[in-house]
Amino acid sequence: MSMNIYEISQKIAQRPPFQMVEKVTELVLNESATGIKNVSVNEPYFMGHFPGTPIMPGVLIVESCAQLCSLVIEKKPEDLDDKLYVLLKIDGFKFVKPVIPGDQLEMTVTKTKGGGVLVGFNCVVKVNGVVHAKGDLTFTTIPKDSLGK
Repeated sequence: MSMNIYEISQKIAQRPPFQMVEKVTELVLNESATGIKNVSVNEPYFMGHFPGTPIMPGVLIVESCAQLCSLVIEKKPEDLDDKLYVLLKIDGFKFVKPVIPGDQLEMTVTKTKGGGVLVGFNCVVKVNGVVHAKGDLTFTTIPKDSLGK
């Protein structure tokens, strides 16, 4: 299955300017996904990271992967209203090459553990077929009503 920006917006919690997945080229629910993030010089963080030498912050590369992971996690209908999947752990993420404006992130996320309270993924981010970042993410659920208390 693939998804365009409109379909992604119906399934993901984030919205522009913080929506980091623009296209899903392959999605196998509860298993894996491959998605695209186009990196534009117009993104506001480039003004300060770094002036004259713009580099995409690593935390936003991780966030892009996390958003793609959220599309893979098959949510139970009864959990949609009262539970939220949140990032619990970032493990072993390496930023092998910088990501700059004009790059297209090709993200692949593969579920490595799941069921119960924790869901884990291995993430690989490539630009033009070359690995730029990789690592593991773990998610857990929290009750939505616990936020802000």
